[in-house]
Amino acid sequence: MQKSWTTRIAAAVAALTLALSIPGAALGAPIDTKRAEAARVKEQVDELDMQVEIAAEDYNEANAAYQAVSKQVAESEARLAELTARQETLQNHLDVRVEGMYRTGPLGFLEILFSTASFEEFATTWDLLNDMNERDATTVAELKRLRIEVEATQAQLREQQAEAKAQRDVMAKRKAEIQAKLDERQRKLSGLESEIAALKAAEEAARRAAYRAPAGDYGTPSGAAHGDVVAIAKSKLGAPYRWGAAGPNAFDCSGFTMWVYGQIGISLPHSSRAQIGVGERVSRANLQPGDLVFFGLSRIHHVGIYVGGGMYIHAPHTGDVVKISSLNRSDYAGACRP
Repeated sequence: MQKSWTTRIAAAVAALTLALSIPGAALGAPIDTKRAEAARVKEQVDELDMQVEIAAEDYNEANAAYQAVSKQVAESEARLAELTARQETLQNHLDVRVEGMYRTGPLGFLEILFSTASFEEFATTWDLLNDMNERDATTVAELKRLRIEVEATQAQLREQQAEAKAQRDVMAKRKAEIQAKLDERQRKLSGLESEIAALKAAEEAARRAAYRAPAGDYGTPSGAAHGDVVAIAKSKLGAPYRWGAAGPNAFDCSGFTMWVYGQIGISLPHSSRAQIGVGERVSRANLQPGDLVFFGLSRIHHVGIYVGGGMYIHAPHTGDVVKISSLNRSDYAGACRP
């Protein structure tokens, strides 16, 4: 008997795995199967989402390195242009003076001689001209040396820039590939959620067609309603649904009501079917904010907290969050006041 049961489970798992691996094979599957597949795809989405974040950070680092070395290259180019311009200016001045002295020859000497008042002044002027030429020549040589050094540095920087760009491109490509996978899985998840919504709508329509108003009038409850729990419940709007969770950051339906009432010192069991037996039963006409409301046609399976105005707050189901919904459901089963 045990062997037969194990074999049947293994066959069912294999069939489910095969169905999930073939696009469109699960169409028309029961809502539970769709939810299982959606949960699996959601896990893949979460994993890919994390990988995208990691890849994005890797790209950001690679891009920062590329931008830094590119800045150094630009600075090197500006420095090289400045040195080249200074070298050319001084070289031109030196060439002009040398050429002038070469062309004028002795005449230049006589001009300098006759323009001075004494031999000492002539000697000083001549030495000054020679010194200027020597200093210009030394400056030009130094500029040439510096320019060679800057050109060598620039060549190294360009190699680093090319390497940094290649690394950045690799990171960008990897990020794009992961993002493409994520987009594809998110589209699949969206499609599954649409199918689940359609199946739920069909179930709801079936429940409405078979709906029979719950019998029984429990009269006016003797105890006062705990309206103060409504504000506590609303403080958790947007908290995610998680099966078996009872707060403070995630909840299932009965875990949510249990946690809320626990904040005012009232202990509730972690079960919607058990919670309806806590406190006094309340007819729909006598509902007050804070009362627990229950749902399920043949068997109670959901609970929330009445907030007034025909609305209740609850933790709906996997993939949803704590929210306020209309009490106008065909599977309303009753209420109680803890």
